[in-house]
Amino acid sequence: QVQLVESGGGLVQPGGSLRLSCAASGFELDNYAIGWSRQAPGKEREGVSCIDSDGSTTYADSVKGRFTVSRDNAKNRVYLQLNNLKPEDTAVYYCSAKALCIVNIVITWGQGTQVNVSS
Repeated sequence: QVQLVESGGGLVQPGGSLRLSCAASGFELDNYAIGWSRQAPGKEREGVSCIDSDGSTTYADSVKGRFTVSRDNAKNRVYLQLNNLKPEDTAVYYCSAKALCIVNIVITWGQGTQVNVSS
C-alpha cells in the first residue's frame, strides 16, 4: 500500500522551531518530488515548499528564510524544518508525492500533522 505519514507537529511558542517528517511506505521516495502544503482553519490549502528528486527546492515567499526542506533517501523520509515560527504558521501540514514540483498532479497525500504556534 502506497502511503505517506507525517509526524512532528505540536504546540510551540512564537519564535520556536519544529521539524516535521514525512515517511513513505510502499514506494521509494527518491524517484519523486515531495511537496509540503498547509491548511489553516477557514482557509484554502497553500503550498509551502517542495523538493525534487534531484534535491532542488522551492519555498513560498511567506516561509523563505525560515523553513528548510530536505530529504534522506536512505530513510525514505523528507523533512521540513520550521524555524522562527509565527502564529500565522498555525495549520495542518501535509506532505504529498508528485512527479515534479512544477507539476501539480499529486500521486498520494499524507493525513496531516497539526502545528499550533501560540503563546
